[in-house]
Amino acid sequence: MAHDEPVPKLVSPTIAVHESFLAAVAEFAAEGRGTPEDNSMLGRDMLRYGAHWKDPEVFARYIEDLKADAREETPRPAGFVPSTILWWIEGEEFLGRLSIRHRMTRRLLDWGGSIGYEVRPSARRRGHATAMLRAALPLAHRLGFDPVLITCDHDNVGSRKVIEACGGVFEDQRAEKLRYWVPTS
Repeated sequence: MAHDEPVPKLVSPTIAVHESFLAAVAEFAAEGRGTPEDNSMLGRDMLRYGAHWKDPEVFARYIEDLKADAREETPRPAGFVPSTILWWIEGEEFLGRLSIRHRMTRRLLDWGGSIGYEVRPSARRRGHATAMLRAALPLAHRLGFDPVLITCDHDNVGSRKVIEACGGVFEDQRAEKLRYWVPTS
């Protein structure tokens, strides 16, 4: 690899990847994401901001909202906890996103886990999810988690392999979710 080629890394959300982020959201939308039934973090963001993300000012406000989500005092829906949201980028290419929740609730313990992640469709099957999760584990450790709970749908073989590649130990299945504990140290 040449020294000037970008290397994927976890970063705080940034306007530098605006164009690529819009392309990624279009890929997610083509998969059916962003509907009222999509209760994922990305799905909710697509419904709230999606129609206006092209506007640089709206996108900048969205970035600030994501960063504010890590602060305890930031208003959020009932049952939601502060989260550190990070983006996986390579140069100016948005590849995925990851959220580290700052504490657990009963719902997160049963269903959502401590860390959630997603990779844009065109970047899947290239090791990004595994690398992104590995990069996030020391950050989760600094937030006081060791181990972290990570869940995935029972039929999501790719995500299961990512969790296991990062040291995940299967605990059980609750409804459609498989639950794994992953060491952070």
